Amino acid sequence: MTFLIAADPAFVFDLDVGAPIDTGRAPGATRRFVPILGGTVSGPHPGVVLPGGGDWQTVLADGSIEIDAHYVLDLDGALIEVRSTGVRTASPDVLSRLAAGEAVPADRTYFRTAIRLAIAHRPFTHRNRALFVGSGERCAAPVHLPIYPVP
Repeated sequence: MTFLIAADPAFVFDLDVGAPIDTGRAPGATRRFVPILGGTVSGPHPGVVLPGGGDWQTVLADGSIEIDAHYVLDLDGALIEVRSTGVRTASPDVLSRLAAGEAVPADRTYFRTAIRLAIAHRPFTHRNRALFVGSGERCAAPVHLPIYPVP
């Protein structure tokens, strides 16, 4: 069985994030929280990312990150809850550049997320039953994340 994603994203998120807050070490990993300060949503349904969300990350010994983000979008009054889990990894030199806050080209990292939406507002409720995937890019300021529906 082959899974394909749509050619065009359903949404494009540009997430403004704050400085990571280190919440402690666990065996082989560091836990941290990255506040989501806001952002924009573009594509067929433009809007904004509301401040107050966050990404609970597990930073592994090699610098790879396990992502567990939770935030809210406002698409012209339609509030949409986003849950995103994924991974960001790269070569050791690229991971050290990312850790230093440098922007690196998207093709130098593997940054993928699986996304579920929770929506009470029509006409978006059909999206509650969909799975989306994102292929992200950690830029110097925002996190750029095109979101594609999985058919």
